[in-house]
Amino acid sequence: MFKKILIANRGEIACRVMLTAKRMGIQTVAVYSEADAEARHVRIADEAVCIGPAPSRESYLQMDRIIAACKETGAQAVHPGYGFLSENEEFARRVEEEGIIFIGPKHQSIAAMGDKIASKKLALEAKVNTIPGHNAAIDQPEDAVKIAKGIGYPVMIKASAGGGGKGLRVAYNDQETAEGFVACKNEARNSFGDDRVFIEKFVEEPRHIEIQVLGDAHGNTVYLWERECSIQRRHQKVIEEAPSPFLDDVTRKAMGEQAVALAKAVHYQSAGTVEFVVGKDKSFYFLEMNTRLQVEHPVTECITGLDLVEQMIRVAAGEKLAFGQGEIARKGWAMECRINAEDPLRNFMPSTGRLVKYQPPAPQNGVRVDTGVYEGGEIPMYYDSMIAKLITHGANREEAMSKMRNALNEFVIRGIHSNIQFQAALLQHPRFTSGNFNTGFIAEEFPKGFQANSVTPADPNRLPALATFVHRRYLERAKLLEGQLLGHEMKLTQEFVVMAGEDSYNTKIEHKDQGYQISVKANQGKRLIKEYLLESDWVPGSIRLPYQIDGEPALCAQIERPGLGYQIMQDGVGFACIVLSPFGAGMQARMPYKAPPDTSKLLLSPMPGLLSKLHVAKGDKVTAGQKLAVIEAMKMENTLSAAQDGIVEEICVAEGSSLAVDQIIIQFAK
Repeated sequence: MFKKILIANRGEIACRVMLTAKRMGIQTVAVYSEADAEARHVRIADEAVCIGPAPSRESYLQMDRIIAACKETGAQAVHPGYGFLSENEEFARRVEEEGIIFIGPKHQSIAAMGDKIASKKLALEAKVNTIPGHNAAIDQPEDAVKIAKGIGYPVMIKASAGGGGKGLRVAYNDQETAEGFVACKNEARNSFGDDRVFIEKFVEEPRHIEIQVLGDAHGNTVYLWERECSIQRRHQKVIEEAPSPFLDDVTRKAMGEQAVALAKAVHYQSAGTVEFVVGKDKSFYFLEMNTRLQVEHPVTECITGLDLVEQMIRVAAGEKLAFGQGEIARKGWAMECRINAEDPLRNFMPSTGRLVKYQPPAPQNGVRVDTGVYEGGEIPMYYDSMIAKLITHGANREEAMSKMRNALNEFVIRGIHSNIQFQAALLQHPRFTSGNFNTGFIAEEFPKGFQANSVTPADPNRLPALATFVHRRYLERAKLLEGQLLGHEMKLTQEFVVMAGEDSYNTKIEHKDQGYQISVKANQGKRLIKEYLLESDWVPGSIRLPYQIDGEPALCAQIERPGLGYQIMQDGVGFACIVLSPFGAGMQARMPYKAPPDTSKLLLSPMPGLLSKLHVAKGDKVTAGQKLAVIEAMKMENTLSAAQDGIVEEICVAEGSSLAVDQIIIQFAK
């Protein structure tokens, strides 16, 4: 067994590998860019080596510097994690040539299966079901359009070396094919250094289901069941689970056996994943093989009881698999939510900056958090947007979902935006809870994106009751202040008005021995909606609000106090309100309305990032929908288009500039 390994990655996956290595008694070496000098993976490693400036092409993609770091520290092996160089055949080969063990498949297997065009040909030879398509690299947009027409729309344009949603587009017509082809080549070149693109048929109403395989150097190969990965946004996975709620045992076995056949065809040695697209009739087709550890591997670990990182290390050290296919367990149900640094209320634009507060749910029975960040740390603009992975495990799907809902409600992130609200909303959606979904689920259910009113709370009257409780607790604290004028001490009242936009609720709160009795009325207090008995030990100033209502199981909401109002968040629902006395509510209704500033003549940056391209110049006439600029952030290209016709009056920033959120890029004539 190795004494020291180097992890050629950063963030969550680097930390994940280190924790298993430490448990196995193996010392760890971190590599880091200048932007990651204070990162968590650097802090928990036994040694750390700086390998270059912030951009990944100058640091984490620098093979020579990583190999040099191995020699400098005496690391016997390299674990590549996922992304960066994890599926780079040249890196694996060069590491092996230097006498260092690559903790992953042999470079020949990566070359065969990491290249999506070559892997599809091999899949055909291994008699694995494959999708119709053009399995050769395409050079020009015109060629892409001609090929797409021949296959028949819709088609999927994919980078041969792609992954993680990078270099992938779905096209429904000639224009989308031409534009998607160019975008895929650019993203692939920037992310993987390989701009080859191919096209295949897009299966409508598909499910994305993948099989985890594991092979050793002694000819043993097994599959570790499947993962359901159909909940995707822009081809990036959002929620994963194991097993799939869609498959039956016959289909599951057939897919597993085909995955093993493919792995054996390339003498696969390590953990890998064979991805399939599955139709509504349970027909399945080979999609691609990821010759690395997957982001969503923890759900497989939960249901099998196996540590996949440990298995990868043991296989790389020459050990045989300690189990056969018939010995692999499938216990319970597991789910994973990817917690990303993005703003769901602004079309999921990347969000970078300092984590002012980072309080994940406490690890406990059936709840796991894999992360590479800490409170006070930075989320840089140069890398992937992932903050953490939240994983739950239960006896069945319902229990895993329940644990996930509670954990999302407890997960506190401040200073940057995160997609927790969106994740919580998905966990409430009837189609998700029923298991009746496909890869188009998010696009179909949120066609205009995620908005504040996208989710209807299961009990909307509970939120004003919580607001009343919180306000009462603040008043109780204020009553304890010393030095109040004699005879004019603060008196606690029982009746309030909760004003939330155009809605208002009359509430009454009374202290009981076991908690608070709260009544909620509507229609100016004429109709009683509901009464609650609320119990909580919440202290003013705490973001987490744990409580019980009417003796039900414990719940959690998040509460903040911006200005004089309150912001409550639970189950993906945001509730902004102000709590006043009946007299104060009457005065508030008479306050003048202040209109927001007019920004219709400005193009503002929706995210922090790099202005990589300007498509217009001063004096140009533009039409609605015309491309104006491209911003690069977190390894993705984001195109900004004109919302209306106009004339460019001023270009406020130059190409290559770093942008802040809401920074003015272009000003249009009045």
